[in-house]
Amino acid sequence: MRVCVIGTGYVGLVTGVCLAQIGHDVICIDNNEEKVKLMKSGQSPIYEPGLPELMKSCMESGRLDFSSDLSAGVEHGEVLFIAVGTPPLPTGESDTRYVEAVARGIGANLTKGYKVIVNKSTVPIGSGDWVRMIVLDGAGERQKEKGLAGTPIEAEFDVVSNPEFLREGSAVYDTFNPDRIVLGSNSKKALEVMQELYQPLVVRKYSDHPSLPPVPIVLTDLSSAEMIKYAANSFLATKISFINEIANICDRVGADVKQVAEGIGLDSRIGNKFLQAGIGWGGSCFPKDVSALIHTADDYNYEAQLLKAAVEVNNRQRTIAIDKLQQVLKILKGKTVGLLGLTFKPDTDDLRDAPALNIIQELNRLGAKVKAYDPIISQSGMRHGLTGVIVETDPELLADGCDALVLITDWTQFHTLDYAKMAKKMHSAFMIDGRNFLDRKQLEAAGFQYVGIGH
Repeated sequence: MRVCVIGTGYVGLVTGVCLAQIGHDVICIDNNEEKVKLMKSGQSPIYEPGLPELMKSCMESGRLDFSSDLSAGVEHGEVLFIAVGTPPLPTGESDTRYVEAVARGIGANLTKGYKVIVNKSTVPIGSGDWVRMIVLDGAGERQKEKGLAGTPIEAEFDVVSNPEFLREGSAVYDTFNPDRIVLGSNSKKALEVMQELYQPLVVRKYSDHPSLPPVPIVLTDLSSAEMIKYAANSFLATKISFINEIANICDRVGADVKQVAEGIGLDSRIGNKFLQAGIGWGGSCFPKDVSALIHTADDYNYEAQLLKAAVEVNNRQRTIAIDKLQQVLKILKGKTVGLLGLTFKPDTDDLRDAPALNIIQELNRLGAKVKAYDPIISQSGMRHGLTGVIVETDPELLADGCDALVLITDWTQFHTLDYAKMAKKMHSAFMIDGRNFLDRKQLEAAGFQYVGIGH
């Protein structure tokens, strides 16, 4: 099928590349000319394992192209994905101006023939009908410009909500191995088109687990599909806040949260995922989606107390690392603290709402000198949004002269660092493990005093 993906962030680019990989003819549209030029040269603008190789393969096959020409993209696609950002506003609601601009642009460029317009962006509940209205407005404005105001709009289209459930750092894997595919629309025809589009994924033709049963497809209405996305992320965020609350109690009563998590995770009603205690969640999805759902509830005169509590616990959890540092170093003013990791999770270069940013800010306020090492940020030279921190190029430079280290991001390679050598370079060898990720015995054998979260 012919597909157009508008927006080449994490969701749009991964979606476009993977759809090309399963056999569709895809053009990805972005209004950033420099970004388009970069992608046309075969380079990915984001760090995502496996993505650059797939991009190159699909471009060489002729199934994938990039452009800044929206009209060409709309003309090309039978299925048009809206995959632009919806960043949070100060109120907590989602900023939908980019979705509106794209929807209006699609309407202004629609011609004869049937199109399926897909909301891949995470949008407020009720946005499906709103997007349809904006598309029609855009088409009407074009009719008016042509002197055809009042004449019927010949273009035929339907809107589908198709939320994504991709994890940064595992987005390619998640696309080819989805837990489910959610499709919301009031149009049977549109749902049939989308099921045909995703059929290779449904039958696991490109899966790492081809022997599993077909991927479940959830067919629902627009609003329910939009709610599924918010509800899923809000539940996972709440689950993390829950185990962090338990960890804080464990610290006080002498229990081990890792053993507690294992014990409750074996309950089939609970499961063991998202029960890793630490310094809290961040990134581009959980904070934005939980806040947006709270704001939606407020709009309808309902106070989402559980979700608000999950956010409060998470905000407080980011100060836990500071509390631990004060316990071992006492006064932080004049001390040097090294952060292992900066990104909100491993295998990504994403710093959006990363706990590291709050910790850096608080350490600066308390008069500490802050250094950091991150496998991606340190090598890429990316420093946007980073202030008050010295970014070192290797872990040993990070350790040199530090009074304590704090593990912020659970990068796999942090398991195998030369901690004995690092400990010798430090003024005092304290390790605050903000993710309960490292081996206590290994660290203590290397000369560190190890402090975990809740154990």
